[in-house]
Amino acid sequence: MLIDLLKNEITQEEYTRENNIRILYKKLPKKIYGFIHKYKDINLIIINWNISKTLKEKTIIHELAHFELHHLDKNFIEFNIENVEDEADRYIKFIFESIERR
Repeated sequence: MLIDLLKNEITQEEYTRENNIRILYKKLPKKIYGFIHKYKDINLIIINWNISKTLKEKTIIHELAHFELHHLDKNFIEFNIENVEDEADRYIKFIFESIERR
């Protein structure tokens, strides 16, 4: 789970291997930090190579939240980009708050 990664109980490599996720760095438009996409049973996270290391790390966590929230399984007819982006951000915030309370 993402919480295990954020608590440093597992590595990013362990998390991605276990969940069949590959992270690729590509040139993307400036306003796009990254996205997640399923391709032939592989979960691909594409990260803009032209952003800071910190922003890359935050973007990867954000995209992993989409994965855990099963956003890749949503029907595009019911898909609302702002709702899923907000949900991913809230999920990450919830995890960090849970970790801080311990």
